[in-house]
Amino acid sequence: MGGSHKNLIFVYGTLKRNHRNHFLLEDLISTNDAVYIGQRTTRLQYPLVTGLYGIPYLINKSGSGQKIRGELYSVSKHGLVRLDELEGIRVNHYERLPIEVIDEDEEEEPNGVVLAEAYFAHCGFGERLWEKKGKCGMCEFGENDGVLYVRVKDRPRFSSVLDEIEAFVSSSND
Repeated sequence: MGGSHKNLIFVYGTLKRNHRNHFLLEDLISTNDAVYIGQRTTRLQYPLVTGLYGIPYLINKSGSGQKIRGELYSVSKHGLVRLDELEGIRVNHYERLPIEVIDEDEEEEPNGVVLAEAYFAHCGFGERLWEKKGKCGMCEFGENDGVLYVRVKDRPRFSSVLDEIEAFVSSSND
């Protein structure tokens, strides 16, 4: 595959090392479809919250929230297809959008900003989820947060996570 690592992907949640979905990136690395670049932080502030089943969501509302810490990977086209599948792009669970990240150690460098992409909560519910969570986010999805994550295979089969999110963000706060 050599040379086709063109897609820079910033991961902030369950795809990070020591988290439940990192196995997918490990698999992609083993087939040379992904390369770990290093720790990065978003240049701008974004809301990061956990929703139902402990699922982390980055919300496309720059200027709110905090700078988010995560990991940067270079991923092949094939790897991107696999990540998009995991993140539910086709069913509007997440959307892959541009994001600027920096290496915190090189913040003084003028060329320290890298344009990558990240998986944001779909715009159909992202902002309402941020409001539902009291506009209180975190700067990093840590290992303690990851403990609460429920894998897809362990979730109830009778409904879709999107239907459940819709019900959650639409319910009153009583």
